[in-house]
Amino acid sequence: MKNKILVLGSLTLLSASLLVMNSCNSLPKGLRTVQDFDKDKYLGNWYEIARLDFVFEKNLNNTTAEYSLNEDESIKVVNRGYNYIKNKYVSSTGKVKFAGNSNEGKLKVSFFGPFYSGYNIIALDSDYKYALVAGESLKYLWLLSREKTMPNDIKEAYLKTAKDLGYNTSKLIWVKHN
Repeated sequence: MKNKILVLGSLTLLSASLLVMNSCNSLPKGLRTVQDFDKDKYLGNWYEIARLDFVFEKNLNNTTAEYSLNEDESIKVVNRGYNYIKNKYVSSTGKVKFAGNSNEGKLKVSFFGPFYSGYNIIALDSDYKYALVAGESLKYLWLLSREKTMPNDIKEAYLKTAKDLGYNTSKLIWVKHN
């Protein structure tokens, strides 16, 4: 019995370790992150223009993400949105770290302690006004802008990039901003 518990405990620890390692470096196949990334230019407020919906952003409009530096040089992110079903604003604070080199848009984000998920910047204009961000799989995608709108030419280019990578862009939720 003691050996069974030891084996089960070891398997649980191994599974959890693999999950954490996998989520830290997750990048959908064929996807490349931006190079020459400057975290200082990325800091500040971003408006969510569109997303593939998932449980943590369900029923949210007016969604934003604000990035700032923590004392340890990691990045703090505060996601906010208005839940139009519950008629109230909600927010969540997380921590962003580089998943590789600090000059590459391959990041990881955690809202739940030691568990990180991929946050991959796959397109970014030179002025850091518009970004296309992919999660750890083809289930997660965001179009972000420094303003509440995004020019059609940028939007179309980002949609084409996403489609070419295998994203189902017909399922995007187009966020309303008041």
